[in-house]
Amino acid sequence: MSPQEALSHAPVLTEEVIEHLAVQPGGRYVDCTTGAGGHARAILEAASPGGLLLALDADARALAVARDNLSRFGDSVMLVEANFRELALVCLRHSFVPVHGILFDLGLSSLQLADAERGFSFQAEAPLDMRFSAAQQLTAGDIVNHYGERELADLIWRFGEEPASRRIARAIVRSRPISTTTDLASLVARAVRGPRARIHPATRTFQALRIAVNDELAALESALEQARDVLGPGGRLVVISFHSLEDRIVKQFFRRESRDCICPPEYPACSCGHRATLRVVTRRSVTPRPAEVAANPRSRSARLRAAEKLAPPADRREEA
Repeated sequence: MSPQEALSHAPVLTEEVIEHLAVQPGGRYVDCTTGAGGHARAILEAASPGGLLLALDADARALAVARDNLSRFGDSVMLVEANFRELALVCLRHSFVPVHGILFDLGLSSLQLADAERGFSFQAEAPLDMRFSAAQQLTAGDIVNHYGERELADLIWRFGEEPASRRIARAIVRSRPISTTTDLASLVARAVRGPRARIHPATRTFQALRIAVNDELAALESALEQARDVLGPGGRLVVISFHSLEDRIVKQFFRRESRDCICPPEYPACSCGHRATLRVVTRRSVTPRPAEVAANPRSRSARLRAAEKLAPPADRREEA
C-alpha cells in the first residue's frame, strides 16, 4: 500500500481523539500505535506551532509509511520502532517526559489488513503469521500446528470469546498441518456450523490467535501503567479499543486509578494506601457517529475512553 493509499483509510474517531487529548499548541504527545500516521497527523496539526510528537509502532513497515506521510512536520515528529510495552523506556531514552497526552488506537491498522502476506486477514490466502514485528519468534502457524487440543481451545475461548472453541480446536488438531489463512478459515467455518452470523465464523478465532501471538493484553496492561507514570499533571490518556477484552482492561484500569482506596469492600478500614492518580473524563465510552460508521464500517466497534492525570496528593492538598 502506498502512502497515498494509506491516507485514504481514515483513522477512527479523529475529532474525538483531539478533543479528549485536549491537544494544545506547543504540547508534547505520544502516539503509541502510529500505523500509517492518520491520528499522528491530526495531533501534530492541532499542536502546531511548537508541538512535538513521539510516534511508536512495533511494525517497521507501518513506520516507513508513516515517515513519508508525516515528513512535512520535520523535527516535530520522532518515529521509533517499538512495542508500546516499552513506552516508559522509549520516553526516557528520548528525554520525552513528562508528556501532555498519550494515545492508544488498539485496532489493526489498514496497512496490516491490506498486506496479505502478514496473515492477519482470511480474505486472501497467506501464511499463518500474524506477527506485529518480524523480530518476534512465535507465529500463528506455530500455535495452530503445535499446541495441544485443550490448550488451543482455552486460547480461542479466552482471547476470542468463541463459544465453539472446543469444536474448533478438535477440528484443527485433526486437520494438521494447516499452512494458510484460507485453509484455517474454511476449517473453522465448517466446525462452527449453525445459523449464518453477522461476522465470518473465523473472526473470533483469528482475533484469538493474533492476540496470543503478540501477547497483546499483557502488553496493554503494562503500557497503561507506564502511560500513567510518564504523563504530567493534567495530561490526558486516550484509548480506542475494538473488542470487549481490551475495553474491559481499560475500564478496570481507569476505575482503579480513579479511586483512593482499592481494598475489598469487606475490609473494615483501608489498608492498601492507594491514592487516585487519574480522573475519568469519559463516564461512558465514546462511539463513532452514524456518519462515520457509514463512511468507514471498520469504525463500528470502536470505543474511546479517556482519563486525566491528577496532581500528586501533596500538591492536591496545597491546592485545596
